[in-house]
Order: sequence, then C-alpha cells, then structure tokens
Amino acid sequence: MTINANWIAPATPMGDVCPRFVRSFEIEKAVSSATLTVTVMGVYEASLNGERIGDYVLAPGWTAYHRRHQFQTYDVTAQLIPGKNRLAVLVGKGWYRGPWGSIDKTLPAGLIACLEISYADGTVQTIPSDESWKVTESQIRFSELYNGETADGSFVPTEELPVMLLDRTQENLIPQQGEKITEQNRVHAKRIFTTPAGETVVDFGQEVTGYVQFTVTGQAGDAVEISHAEVLDKNGNFYTENYRSAKAKLRYTCRDGVQTYKPHLTFFGFRYIRLDSFPGTPKAQDFVAIAVSSDMRRTGRVRSGNRTLNRFYENVIWGQRSNFLDVPTDCPQRDERLGWTGDAQVFAKTAAYNFNVKKFFRKWLSDLAAEQFPSGLVPNFIPAIGEKYTSAAWGDAAVIVPWQMYLSYGDKADLAAQFESMKAWVGYIGSATKDEFLWTGCGHFGDWLGLDAPAGSYKGSSREDFIASAFYANAADILARTCEVLGVDGSEYRTLHQNIVNKFRLTFPTYLTQTENVVALTFGLTPDPASTAADLAELVRKAGPSLRTGFVGTPYLLYALGENGYADLAYELLCKEDYPSWLFQVNRGATTVWEHWDGMNEAGDFWSPDMNSFNHYAYGSVIGWVCEFAAGISPAIPGYAEVNLAPHPDSRLGWLEVSLETEGGEIFSGWYYEQGGLRYEIRTPVPANLTLNGRTVRLAPGSYLFFGE
Repeated sequence: MTINANWIAPATPMGDVCPRFVRSFEIEKAVSSATLTVTVMGVYEASLNGERIGDYVLAPGWTAYHRRHQFQTYDVTAQLIPGKNRLAVLVGKGWYRGPWGSIDKTLPAGLIACLEISYADGTVQTIPSDESWKVTESQIRFSELYNGETADGSFVPTEELPVMLLDRTQENLIPQQGEKITEQNRVHAKRIFTTPAGETVVDFGQEVTGYVQFTVTGQAGDAVEISHAEVLDKNGNFYTENYRSAKAKLRYTCRDGVQTYKPHLTFFGFRYIRLDSFPGTPKAQDFVAIAVSSDMRRTGRVRSGNRTLNRFYENVIWGQRSNFLDVPTDCPQRDERLGWTGDAQVFAKTAAYNFNVKKFFRKWLSDLAAEQFPSGLVPNFIPAIGEKYTSAAWGDAAVIVPWQMYLSYGDKADLAAQFESMKAWVGYIGSATKDEFLWTGCGHFGDWLGLDAPAGSYKGSSREDFIASAFYANAADILARTCEVLGVDGSEYRTLHQNIVNKFRLTFPTYLTQTENVVALTFGLTPDPASTAADLAELVRKAGPSLRTGFVGTPYLLYALGENGYADLAYELLCKEDYPSWLFQVNRGATTVWEHWDGMNEAGDFWSPDMNSFNHYAYGSVIGWVCEFAAGISPAIPGYAEVNLAPHPDSRLGWLEVSLETEGGEIFSGWYYEQGGLRYEIRTPVPANLTLNGRTVRLAPGSYLFFGE
C-alpha cells in the first residue's frame, strides 16, 4: 500500500535535535470528515492546533522496516477549526535510527503523511507531505531509546526551515497491524529517601517500563537530571551497572515557574530514579511513573491462598506488560531490549492466558517470516537488524508460537499465514544438520542459564545436540498437525517426525540432566515415560528437592512432573521459597520476574553486571502450568469452543481460582480446601469435559458446584 505523498526530511541536518515537521493550512468551509495518515523513519508524536493526535506512544512501532513499515490513520475531524490550522509532527530516532533498529545509522528523520479533508459540499482537499512543508527545531534536544531524552523547556523555535524530498520506496508501507503502544498505568511515588551514599532517590514501589512525569518549580536555566535503576545494592545505594552501556538519562532545562514534563520519544525500565539535579526540595507527589505497553486486553486472572505466589503472579503480569512493547522484548532497561525468539516461544502459552495476544503475535510473526532467510534460518531475535545466527529452541518460535496461537484462539487463517515460514524452518534444520534425522554439528544456546552449567559457562550441562534434535522432532510434529488442520497432505512431516524419534532413541538412550529428562517426556521421545519421569523426580529430589533447569527446561518442568504422576513434587517446586525458586525472588523484593534465579542472592550480591535483568519474563511461563494443570483449564477445541477442565488441587495453596475470558465467555475453575474435603466451583460458557478423581463427565454451559475428598 502507498500513501499519496512524498517522503520528506530536513534540508539541513539538525544533529541530535528532534525535528518538528509543520504544515499550516486554512479551513474556509464546513468539514464533514478528516483523516491523517502518517509514518516516520523513527518514532513520532503528532498534534493538530496544539492538541495531541491519538494516544499511540512510540508510533509507528518496531517492524522489519525494510519489508514492513507500519503507518497509522487518525480521525482528526474534531480537531480542525475554522480559519488557520497547524499540523505538527515531532520525530525522534526510535528503533529506526537508533543503535539497534537500523543497519544504516546515517538515515535522516524522514516523514511521509497525508491529511485528507472532506467538506460538506462534497469536495475533498488533500495535504500531502511535500516541499510546501517546513521543519523547526523542537524542545527535544536529544532523544534515543537507550540513552534517554534531553529537553529544554525554555526553547522556542524562531524560524521555519525548508524540507527536502527523499528518494524512498513506499512499497514496504503497511497499515497498522499490531496493537498500538499506549500509556497504561500511572504509578505514584512510594517514597523519597537519601541513600547511604548521600543520593536522593525516588522509589515507585513497582518496576515499570515507561517514563517519569515530574512537576518542578524552577527558574529559566535550572537543570533537572534523572537517572534510572531497577534495584538498590545490598547497602541500599543506587545500582546501574546492569544497564551496561545504556545511559538511561532524562535531562530537562527549566523555564520560569511551575512546570510539568514527561518524555515524548523514549522509554526506560526502572523502579527507582536518582535525582542527580533537581531545583528546590522534591516531594513524592511531584513524581509519577507512567507505564507503557502494547494495548492488550487482560483476559486471565489467578488468585490463590498462597500470598507469595499471588505476588509472583502479579510480577508476571507486570513483566509481560513491560516487555510486550510492540515486540516481545527480553528486557526493557539495558542496551538490548530485543525481540528474542526463545523468550517469546517459552512464554507464548502463558501470555495467552494473561492477555489477548492474538493481534500482538500476528504482527510479530509476520515480521519473523519477513526476516527469515531464504534457507529458512530464523534469526535469534525479531526484528533481526542484521542478526545472521539461529539456535534450537529460539528459531523454533517459527512453529511453536503460531501453533500456540491457534490453540489459544482457533484462527486457521493466522496459522495458514505462517505455514510457509513453518515449513521453511523445518526444512532449514534438515539442511543444516550433520546427521540426518537429528540436529547436530551446529552451535546452540543449549539450556541457557541452566543451574547445572559448568563453571564459566552460561549454558546448562544438557547436551546441545540432544536439545536441538528434540526440538527438531517437536517442530516436525507441529508441522504435521498444522497440515492436518489446514487440510493439506502432511504425510511427509509425519514420516519425518517418526524418523527423528527413531534416530533420537538410538542416539540418546540415556538422559543426563533434569532438562534432558523434561524434554524427552514433553516431546514424547522417551520409549519409557514412567522410567524417565522417575529419573527426573529423583534428580529433582537429589538437588534439594530443587530445579536445575534453564530457559529450555524450566517452562516444561512442572508439566513433565505433574502429568507423569509427580504432581506433589511439582507443587513442592512451585511453592518453594528458598533459592533457587520462583518465590525466592519475591522474598528478595522483586516486582517483576528475574533473568537469573540468583540475580540477587541471599547476601544481596548480584549475579553479574554483564547480563542481569530484573525484568525478564521467560521464567514467568510457570503461570501457564498453574492455569492449565493446577486449575485444569485447556482448550478441547482450539479457541475454547469446547473446554477441558481437569483441576489438580494441592493443600499447600489452600485454594485456587483461575478465570479466562474467551471469545465464548469467561471460564472459571476454582478449588478450595474446607473442613471435611474439597469444594470445586466451575463456570463454563461452552460445553466442557470435567475430570475429577479420574472420572470424566460432560457439562453443558453453566455454573456447577462439586465436592470431593
């Protein structure tokens, strides 16, 4: 799709200053409707007659720009006034021209836009971006996603400068596909305090992704300088080493009087801010943290009798909001914030229990397909921005995420849209392997951050070829099932899957780690599930009982135990509060999910400044198990046109309530330990298959109460 306009840019480079493109025009007749279509090479904020247009933050979002560049269309009818009007678009570097978004960092701040006005007399006026537009400097003197924003509240532009036409294609332009990014929550400051190092710090009590809005009384030239951090060190001092090279600074030069400011074209990941410079005496009521994320509808709720688990669940929700910022990023704070495929695929199921992520993942998967190499290789993160490498369990997002979205939402069209990409990924593995029907001879991330990692390694002790070959089998199986759903011949992939399973069993007759046992059980690779489950349970018990898994094993660990007769042990791991565990981090003050089990240890020491995010959602995937196994909610028919309900209660929680809003209505599963037994409450808007104590009954839509021992 194209826009009836030209790409334009400042004729004279403005350096780090964010340009504001402007176009004045007259309205002399009655207007019936008006729309603005716009996108930029960067991120933008548009206004008409001084009033903000729309509520989209960081538009146009982050895509594989060379093939898929989103534009937005706004209804601006109500913002037009008789007489002189002024349209303005403020443009920052964003992802497109920042350190990670573009391979060519010399690109200008380009804009393309068209304002179309329909009058009551039937005439139509178009105002396209062309050489009649002008550009001014703005108060935003610098803005970049990793290093922050610098603004001068006293700056007033004195001249309008010419623009030039850019020779840029429009063939990659597409209408807005994903969820827009918006302001979601306003978190008021919890306290202001002085650290042992003598620094003034504001604590918001909750880690967020977004920015700070502050109010200050100053004189022209007074400086506000703010640094951001996730945590304090063990001495209670401000800690930023884990941000690595990301400066994450907000600087503001005051004008005279009382003024309120918030950033316009960037975001930060933080719980704490340090006031490096601030006029007067700061008060807690002067600061609000504004959380931003993709505008997803909340669909799931989890509550239990375990307060610490409830807090962990809220941490997972905050972690998903924080990292579902147009792409599923690994973290929102350091010099990374990339759409890592491995994190996305392990969390996709949980993501769909928490929020409606159908539209969000549809857009991201479209970018995955666009970035996929002709060989079928899927880069480790999407958008790829030059990434040329892949890994088992990471590139497998190409098959796992579309399949999970189909199970969660039942849309065959979305599955069909990814079908060629799915086939290409499975074909790539077959072409890249050293040994037929396995995936060997290639470097992989393995069980990343597994606790059984050898000294000096980020990779757990599970064999890379083992993991890769197991995921190859899983990918072939998913592809065969996809063929069946789409009504195409999948015999090739069903045969491939069986050949992989046969070769796997010959090559890997024994399983050496927790993760190897977990993967063999999860993907149906073990010829003796009972024995493998017993071995897994024994490894868990010998370790503490404790988990030793990393990014690959952890999402499936409790499933592998619970579904194979060791639900008691799975619950023991879920409820465990000492290190390593999900709840350990809660007791250490976490308000989102950590990247490392020991991101901060019992003594308050940090794992490492090199790679230590305190807002990394991947391990939050355990909430999927709480919903699907503990509460027992799963789709009997993709999209929950029919539901399976098979709750597995455990007295250590006391009670559990899980609700899920589906297209057909809200599904609810609750169980409660009471004197004399168990009480189950079930509500289903669709036909359901309820399994209690090994007996399955068919339920019509309705509300039900059951009792059991």
